Amino acid sequence: MPLRLPKALLIAIALTLALAACSRIDLAYRNLDRLVPWSLGDYLDMNSEQKALLDDRLREHLAWHCKTQLPGYIDWLDRVRGMVADGQVTDQALQQRTREAREAIGRVAEEITPSATELLRGMSDSQVAEMREAFREDINERQKKYVDTPLPKQIARRSERMEKRLTPWFGELTAAQKQRVQAWSAALGDQNREWIANRAHWQQQLLLAMNQRNDASFEPRLATLLQRKESLWTPEYRSAFQNTEQQARSLLVDLVQQSTPQQRRFLQEKLGKVRTDFSELKCLKG
Repeated sequence: MPLRLPKALLIAIALTLALAACSRIDLAYRNLDRLVPWSLGDYLDMNSEQKALLDDRLREHLAWHCKTQLPGYIDWLDRVRGMVADGQVTDQALQQRTREAREAIGRVAEEITPSATELLRGMSDSQVAEMREAFREDINERQKKYVDTPLPKQIARRSERMEKRLTPWFGELTAAQKQRVQAWSAALGDQNREWIANRAHWQQQLLLAMNQRNDASFEPRLATLLQRKESLWTPEYRSAFQNTEQQARSLLVDLVQQSTPQQRRFLQEKLGKVRTDFSELKCLKG
């Protein structure tokens, strides 16, 4: 059974993406998992020594995260709640919240890089081969699910997924809001293809680094893969990502403007619940 990120952290990242890059909430979960070495349990079997190392580092990193990072999430949530309460859900404000969220993710990536280096450096050739095969299957599955279907169906499915993601935050969407979601999905076009191609490119870069995992260059290469992933993006994905973020911000601004008083209360209550979940964590109580 692979170890997973704590629920509170997933909530924070889900909220971040719901408010700033909501087209890829599911991708955010997976991308964040890639930052954390214990997600390797999804891709390969580890021996007892590797599992022991992983468990020790997991406890250390989660303690660090809970004590040093979660207080900042509460402040961030308060800023988001203030935006909603004051009717200031604007493109500029969303860009600022997104920058803050990226900085938070970056701190996690930096914290776990030494552990990821040690764990990955200890992988055997057979485990690397297992990882390579798992990556191949991962891309094939995503290709079939998200690309190898007619574009109109991709757009319709993307709309459906987004409506499901938004409902826990807004409640039932109005007809106008649903129409706006459909327009957002159409504006993204064939972005699934670039997303998956870029994912495959990142995985290939990791596998190339693994071939040199006993060299001194391995840790800085891994640091780039984990901490500065944007520097490795394909040009096509970089362009698609910029469009995705712009379309997502525009969508959210419009949805809030179209929201009913009941929906705005619902959103504030949901944000308050998430804040309570954070504040009640034991590490924040001393």
